[in-house]
Amino acid sequence: MDHASSPVEDFSFTGLRAGALYCLKEISPAVKCAAVQALHAAWHGGALALEEADLAAAESGSGIPGRPEKPELVSPLQVKLRSMATPEGRAALIHALAHIEFNAINLALDAVWRFPGMPRDFYADWLQVAAEEAYHYSLLAGHLQALGYAYGDFSAHNSLWEMAEKTGADVLARIALVPRTLEARGLDAAPPVRAKLAQAGDVAAADILDIIMRDEIGHVLIGNRWFNWLCEQRGLDPIPTFAAMCVKYKAPPLRGPFNLEARKAAGFSEEELLMFKDVTG
Repeated sequence: MDHASSPVEDFSFTGLRAGALYCLKEISPAVKCAAVQALHAAWHGGALALEEADLAAAESGSGIPGRPEKPELVSPLQVKLRSMATPEGRAALIHALAHIEFNAINLALDAVWRFPGMPRDFYADWLQVAAEEAYHYSLLAGHLQALGYAYGDFSAHNSLWEMAEKTGADVLARIALVPRTLEARGLDAAPPVRAKLAQAGDVAAADILDIIMRDEIGHVLIGNRWFNWLCEQRGLDPIPTFAAMCVKYKAPPLRGPFNLEARKAAGFSEEELLMFKDVTG
């Protein structure tokens, strides 16, 4: 089973962005998590250079992202809903959360390797996100094992990565529609999910959700910071630019209720918060 106690292998990276691509292509979730943590340690230890080249120009894209044969990927409408009153239902929910975190590791790694010419802090930020997502996945996979299941035991959908593929040619679109849109929805969804787990008596899972929620606010904040920076660099107004991106890439429509407190902490502007209130109203 893939979880945090899997043996850590030795990894050798030629540079930060090539290392991120290596981690992205890794199939085993446990080895991917170990590789990400090793890459993070190597970068902060000063052992890695930051390549300036456009790595995507020489990359075929095959094997991206690396993932195991299971879970079976199906349409979101085909993902079965199970009762939280049963151990299987709670395990299915934990599995869905683990799948989101596994995808989030890949999304952060993809941002590091795919987009050349960004400031050094951009790559450091998304490496940090990848390391935290790997930690989240490991917590959830370990808890899933404690419940008698493993990652891959339930079906899952691929919506997060599909948006990554749509936005692979433009870093602004990627930042607008992955961290600021899809991942920001997690800020809204996490509190009621945590409440359901706590009500079902799964205190350990609720505690894991608290850790994830704390870190995800930071991840969306990073997304907001780089979105606004990119808009400034391109001379664009962030709010109409975001609206245009949503239309162009067919992003899921905004739906409330919104966790306005968390979204404010994650760097959404007052004008955006008012927009969220209007949608909710």
